[in-house]
Amino acid sequence: MAKSKSDLIVGLDIGTTKICSVVGEASSEGVDVVGIGTSPSTGLRKGVVVNIEQTVRSIKKALEEAELMAGCEIRSVYAGIAGSHIKGFNSHGVIAVKGGEVTQKDVDRVIDAAKAVAIPLDREVIHILPQEYIVDDQRGIADPLGMAGVRLEVKVHIVTGAVTSAQNIIRSCHRSGLDVSDIVLESLASSQAVLTEEEREIGVALVDIGGGTTDVAIFTNDSIRHTSVLALGGMNLTNDIAFGLRTPMLSAEKIKIKHGCALSELIQGDEVIEVPSVGGRGARKLSRQVLAEICEPRLEEILALVDQELVRSGYKNLVGSGVVLTGGTTLIEGIQELGEQIFNLPTRVGYPQEVGGLKDVVMNPMYATGVGLLNFGAQQRKTDQSFRIREENMFNRILARMKRWFEDVS
Repeated sequence: MAKSKSDLIVGLDIGTTKICSVVGEASSEGVDVVGIGTSPSTGLRKGVVVNIEQTVRSIKKALEEAELMAGCEIRSVYAGIAGSHIKGFNSHGVIAVKGGEVTQKDVDRVIDAAKAVAIPLDREVIHILPQEYIVDDQRGIADPLGMAGVRLEVKVHIVTGAVTSAQNIIRSCHRSGLDVSDIVLESLASSQAVLTEEEREIGVALVDIGGGTTDVAIFTNDSIRHTSVLALGGMNLTNDIAFGLRTPMLSAEKIKIKHGCALSELIQGDEVIEVPSVGGRGARKLSRQVLAEICEPRLEEILALVDQELVRSGYKNLVGSGVVLTGGTTLIEGIQELGEQIFNLPTRVGYPQEVGGLKDVVMNPMYATGVGLLNFGAQQRKTDQSFRIREENMFNRILARMKRWFEDVS
């Protein structure tokens, strides 16, 4: 029997190498995954849609798989967005409280004051994330509603993206017959799936190494402090392997996941792997050491760039609980050890947590964003506040513009 679509939440991770659709239901523990579908992604480069037709085909294939497994029809999704066009910055707003008690109107006004910053016309606000409220110099307030005071301040983190990139994701979803409930920054979604409350409180850096991009998000005191996206990812490593071992891209991807190693010192000298050749030639046998010597420099480069980003953000000294690596590329052996060497901080690989239902299927770092989008959707349904914060958000103007655009076309 098909489930009623109002109970289901769907996360759509539109990535550079794969498109993943995860269907779930909100439960008391978190979310129960009831369906999952993946499809190779051919229409994106570095997290940005470059071919809408190919992207639509991939989305439809992933949806069909998820619909069959969940026994439902998918109408609306929470879609992830990434790409090097994403920029995050911190802002600050101050207002006088009317009537001596902080009301929801005051909270809305102070957030409006914080987002009143000059943003170029080609960029849109994707998220406005409150970090802390300050009532009459009393700092560190998570929710100021009902408090007595005359002055309310807020510190927020604002995430912006290129208008065209956001529109192309919405367009691809619409052409696949889907409504977009919301667009969510992928690193923010992944953080909801793999980080613990203690880590967010003490301070943690989340590094999501995807196919085309590496997303970084830093949390301290349970709020987001810094976000950035680097235009390097697992595809760069696959290209290196294909070129270095003279093997097709598909084989290089399989070899990377199955035999790849981030530290050549972890390999026993006599390990041998079979490498398919190009042009119909027979497969060759090669030492696994050769593969590790290709993987190590590229992963070292990606993690060193992340480390520079942590230093540049000014928060590296505050990430007391260390670094959490997630995304498909983190399945490579030895990446945790390499991370500890480069960051000089405790490092672990992040798997989706607090998941029920098809737990065994999604217990994989490559599904962190998809599961995180489910968590984001479940949370947004629980609290009206996130809708209120986003109500006058400029991003909704894109949706309105898109609807007009579709009406004009049809």
